[in-house]
Amino acid sequence: MTVVAGVDSSTQSCKIVVCDADTGTVLRQRQIPHIDGTEVPPSVWWEALRQATDRMMRDVEAIAVAGQQHGLVVLDAAGHPVRDALLWNDTRSAEAAAQLVAELGGPQAWADAVGSVPLAAHTVAKLRWFADHEPELADRTARVLLPHDYLTWLLRGGDPETAPTTDRGDASGTGYWSPADGNYRTDLLSLAFRGRSPELPKVLGPAEVAGHTPGGRLVAAGTGDNAAAALGLAIEDSDVVVSLGTSGTVFTRAAVPSADPSGAVNGFADATGAFLPLVCTLNAARVLDSTATLLGTDMSGLEVLAAQSPAGADGLTLLPYLAGERTPNLPHATGSLHGLRPHTMRPHHLARAAIEGMLCNIAEAFDRLPTTPRRILLIGGAARSRMIAHAAATIFGMTVTVPSPGEYVALGAARQAAWALRGGPRPPRWPAPHATEFHSVATGIGAAIRQRYAEIRDLYYA
Repeated sequence: MTVVAGVDSSTQSCKIVVCDADTGTVLRQRQIPHIDGTEVPPSVWWEALRQATDRMMRDVEAIAVAGQQHGLVVLDAAGHPVRDALLWNDTRSAEAAAQLVAELGGPQAWADAVGSVPLAAHTVAKLRWFADHEPELADRTARVLLPHDYLTWLLRGGDPETAPTTDRGDASGTGYWSPADGNYRTDLLSLAFRGRSPELPKVLGPAEVAGHTPGGRLVAAGTGDNAAAALGLAIEDSDVVVSLGTSGTVFTRAAVPSADPSGAVNGFADATGAFLPLVCTLNAARVLDSTATLLGTDMSGLEVLAAQSPAGADGLTLLPYLAGERTPNLPHATGSLHGLRPHTMRPHHLARAAIEGMLCNIAEAFDRLPTTPRRILLIGGAARSRMIAHAAATIFGMTVTVPSPGEYVALGAARQAAWALRGGPRPPRWPAPHATEFHSVATGIGAAIRQRYAEIRDLYYA
């Protein structure tokens, strides 16, 4: 049996799955937590990866890393981090993003150039913030990487003389690589970094080999977390994936690149050679966790409470912008609760409003995708709740398919590792995960909930 490994280095943790390369069967897995924060030392990811792989790699022939997108990792000429990494959810670069949009001539110019319009999350905006606020450190920067690029490079030995690599899926989230023509836009890099020209990683194709570990194990290209999830789920054109992690993402597979001048849809590439139009929100499961803490319970308790409230929470509505928001672009917004009356000021109504507010925000992101969905796949930690899955079907107004719980980002990385090891024009065909369907049965209720949510959002943020 040939064995491969896939790594998911996310905001919260490092997860590894070890799989049979022929069937995708998970043989063993492990998870190591990361520290919290919107800027962290890149070394903590490497230490977590070392712990996760300890005694897990004895028969592994190939490995790939999928990582959180957009994070800014800057290295000096000796390969040492110049500063802590700025993560995707760090919103200090919101003003820098607005500056860049204006300097290139507006949103359409950016959409045409790189498929996406810079927001605070994008690497290009973080580079501008870095250049303006820490110019001495910017001057020391020799290389600019993404989190998965950094870990892939360290797996290969981390020699300063060894050129780092990335892939088209993760490169497409930087704001200075074009999915449409497959090239870096070094003019945009220079614009963002105030004339500096650091080295960028080589962009590998989907099945290319990045190199080998010092012990001789193959290291595949790796990719961004959303592209890896799409690969792990084996999605097809017009499948729409809704991922409820700390943040929320909604994406689909497409044969052609997208260029949305509104900035809502990111025109990403995927890990197979196709494209991955994606909309991201900053607030998803964090809304549920925070509400559960407020109510003195956990996620299970939150679901029990929410089940005692009717759909619509008797008119209580939560705008879930607890960490600002990326879609809609409201980096400085806060969460707010509306419809408070004596009879709605109850824990069970708040629990229901938190779930529905999160889902309404995700549903608005869903509506922005340029596709008519064939099916909706609901994944992520919050998707394991039957109550949330039923609520999602109501809010979306269509059937929601929930694959069996699994580490699909890490699984997608493992599938990529098997592809790089075996070669061929397509990734290995692994069986689709078992899935459960949840149907929309409350006709009209979901639309009414969404209409009330939209009215309140427009009242404050029109």
